[in-house]
Amino acid sequence: MSVLMPKPSKAILSRRQAIVDALRAIVPGEGVVDAANEMAVFESDGLTAYRQLPLVVVLPETVKQVAAVLKYCHANDIPVVPRGSGTSLSGGALPLQDGVLLVLSKFNRVLEIDFDNRCAVVQPGVTNLGITKAVEHRGFYYAPDPSSQIACSIGGNVAENSGGVHCLKYGLTANNVLGVEFVTIDGEIVRLGGKHLDAEGYDILGLMTGSEGLLGVVTEVTVRILQKPETARAVLIGFPTSEEAGACVADIIAEGIIPGGMEMMDKPAILAAEDFVHAGYPRDVEALLIVELDGPAAEVDHLLAAVERIAAKNNAMTAKVSQSEEERAAFWAGRKAAFPAVGRISPDYYCMDGTIPRKELPKVLAGMKALSDKYGLRVANVFHAGDGNLHPLILYDANNEGELHRAEEFGNDILRLCVEVGGVLTGEHGVGVEKRDLMPEMFGEDDMNHQQRVKCAFDDKHLLNPGKVFPQLHRCAELGRMHVHKGQVAFPDLPRF
Repeated sequence: MSVLMPKPSKAILSRRQAIVDALRAIVPGEGVVDAANEMAVFESDGLTAYRQLPLVVVLPETVKQVAAVLKYCHANDIPVVPRGSGTSLSGGALPLQDGVLLVLSKFNRVLEIDFDNRCAVVQPGVTNLGITKAVEHRGFYYAPDPSSQIACSIGGNVAENSGGVHCLKYGLTANNVLGVEFVTIDGEIVRLGGKHLDAEGYDILGLMTGSEGLLGVVTEVTVRILQKPETARAVLIGFPTSEEAGACVADIIAEGIIPGGMEMMDKPAILAAEDFVHAGYPRDVEALLIVELDGPAAEVDHLLAAVERIAAKNNAMTAKVSQSEEERAAFWAGRKAAFPAVGRISPDYYCMDGTIPRKELPKVLAGMKALSDKYGLRVANVFHAGDGNLHPLILYDANNEGELHRAEEFGNDILRLCVEVGGVLTGEHGVGVEKRDLMPEMFGEDDMNHQQRVKCAFDDKHLLNPGKVFPQLHRCAELGRMHVHKGQVAFPDLPRF
């Protein structure tokens, strides 16, 4: 399967060896990979339907090397694709045939832990779970916890603004990052934020978080760490229909209860996860909610009783409260293993990501059932119910002619449905190449042009991760001027008031 990407530059391809030699001078030793068989491991990210060998792979070890690589590429008009652990599910790290793949996996050290200020300074290649492992001996943890947390890197989390099962109460990556160091395409090293809560001026830190590698290459991250709550207990609630489970989610939030996590799975996902992990999930329900409450013990007991009452009002069939930390962890283990578990019941699956208003859950779930019948493909639903972030898994077999195409069309229609009910195209996976051509479903031409003005301020030649996010790129000169220097953005063409 291929995806439409910028046409490769013959001029760049013709001087490939010179580019490889120049990069080896910057990153000596084994830091440059140019043999096709060795680059094959980098040919795709988590969206494995799309594959492309890069021009060359470079694995720097220092910030100075990153800056030198980017400065060289900028001077020679060579595209650059930044890559962390490669777990992106939107094709955000898909290489380019005429581009340098800049891999940051060697930036894997925890640089500082500051318990007094409740933060940690880490390199972008540190895994999400690695941050928690580094601080848990003092009763702290890092709150965002995507299902891939054992493998995904914090730099990739910043690029995609990743969430996780506890994002409802504790926020996405954007709510837990205090500062970053990044390198611009022309080799300038910029620091944003720090250990303090807020920085003056434009929120460039917020702009960088979720920018999908289009604005700069992150080389250091300062994250907020939290103390573990006194008590945390989870309850498994089974429902006869997904619509009733969705209604229960809305009622819990409407009552003013903000769980630490609130996840939903439908029957195909429940059975797959239970067969894989043996977490104690009920097999006779059509939908399952996992609701976790945390805080002081008395508060948790009170809120659990309230959640069980609301669930009963929505025709819950079962309710099982965790009685130990081991049982609570098992409940979540099933949910976090849902993606690989579904891989046991289908040769292939296409993992989607869209976000909707919570009140629209019943309507969207019913809509997905109708689309499943239309395309003749099964779908397993696993999602962050509390904030409406859906992760439908469309099951298909790439060996059957036309099934991958049907799966893609099915996914596109799910995302159109999300936008139609007032939602957005993505919650945490990003746009990448997967949702790029759906951007006009959500944004008008003026909206996208202004987003590209921001891109131009950081990357005047469109060399950073081209072919991602925007279905069509305009020359920066056509969009009006905008400038960034040392982390400050200026808009000289905009009127002053």
